[in-house]
Amino acid sequence: DVVRGGLVTNSQLLLSYRSGKLTPSQVAKNIIAMLEDCDKSTPPLRAIVQWDQEQIMLMAEASTTRYRNKCTLSCLDGIPVCLKEEFKVVPYHHRVGTVYLGTQPETEDATVAKKLREAGAVIIGVANMHELGTGTTGCNPNRYHKIPRNPYNPNHFTGGSSSGSAAAVAAGLCPVAIGTDGGGSVRIPASFCGVVGLKGTFGRISGHGCLPLSYSTVSVGPICTSVADAAIVYSILAEPDPLYPYGLKQPKATLPDMCAPDLKGLKLGVDWTFFKACDAEVLSACEKAVKHLQSLGASVVEVSLPEMEEARVAHVICILSEMRDFLQPDFNKHFHEMNLETRASLALGSQFTALDYIKANRQRTRTMRFLQEIFSTVNCILTPAIPCTAPRIHESDLLTGSSDMSFTVRSMRFMQLGNFTGIPGLVVPVGYSSAGLPISLQVMAKWWDEAVLLRIGLKLEQFRDQTRKPSIYYDILA
Repeated sequence: DVVRGGLVTNSQLLLSYRSGKLTPSQVAKNIIAMLEDCDKSTPPLRAIVQWDQEQIMLMAEASTTRYRNKCTLSCLDGIPVCLKEEFKVVPYHHRVGTVYLGTQPETEDATVAKKLREAGAVIIGVANMHELGTGTTGCNPNRYHKIPRNPYNPNHFTGGSSSGSAAAVAAGLCPVAIGTDGGGSVRIPASFCGVVGLKGTFGRISGHGCLPLSYSTVSVGPICTSVADAAIVYSILAEPDPLYPYGLKQPKATLPDMCAPDLKGLKLGVDWTFFKACDAEVLSACEKAVKHLQSLGASVVEVSLPEMEEARVAHVICILSEMRDFLQPDFNKHFHEMNLETRASLALGSQFTALDYIKANRQRTRTMRFLQEIFSTVNCILTPAIPCTAPRIHESDLLTGSSDMSFTVRSMRFMQLGNFTGIPGLVVPVGYSSAGLPISLQVMAKWWDEAVLLRIGLKLEQFRDQTRKPSIYYDILA
């Protein structure tokens, strides 16, 4: 029941390719057979919602040739990846979780899709997502999507909105997926599905070619089987893109000290009152993980995160107002084709006034100022990733979707600070509940300091010496 080294990682695939034990074409054939199987299983996994055998094989064969000629393009050459349906990926439909968008196949790649192709990655398809990214369960009853299942327990949700991305990685279909995160949409599903999720600093990874649902809160980031894989993907994708103005002034993405043997000299900030606002099992696993980091030489410093309730409300005002503004034409024209939950969220968004939005942005400036002060005394802030484990799927959710505002609010508790202020956040699995569902810890750092997150993340990963095998798991190396 235990996978010693965890799920199949990028590095394991690279070793197999370099030694000639396996070729990207063989792995691609395995994946195609598994994608067919996923669709037929009861219940269907619904992680990848659009894929094309011919496309997959073309990329895999080109990579196989490069390995044969010893002229590979990057550490992602031949590595299977998927992208959330929010990104434009040729030749798939850019549906963004809806039934009405993307009526024609896409003819232009999003920047991240283009960069993955240039790196030699094998794009195995586009992943399921919560309709228009408006929720945190991943529940999408639309005919093209259906409910993605949590590989650790198919009767539970994956989390959202990058639901299929996390499910695909956890189920072993690919070691790397790309998601977007405006209110925890990378980190929530990564946590619920027991894999690693990185939300980059706002603007760090290009969002060009991604539906611009909320322009001030959304960051792009990888979901991977390991922290090392997240570091590789981050270092390939993180750079200014002339087509994406928000990230033009960023400092160079480097990873100094990432593999340092210990954490000596690092100060980990914890606001214990905030930290403890979670279920007992989650708290227990996360506290043990913090002790593990201390045992490696890091010191824990008590910090106070002020005005968290104000920041939480202000984040909701910003993200919903921006989505409501961007989706104004859809709201007028396609209201009846949207899920009930999406309608409710957008209706709520239309209740906010210009004054609310201005006030919320003033709060953002205040909160960023508080964080600046905190990061002058500590290297990072630790919190549990989510206060609870993945919720159960009910029969009615399959037909009408799910709308549980109290769950949405709760699931985003530790996530919103990163989206509201643009700081980066990393979630790493640290254990399981008594029911066998994954639990994760979150590390946040100052703007552009993803390097310290990855350094701490590598050590956090060692804390959980055993990875439980999900109940739905495909071994692409077989």
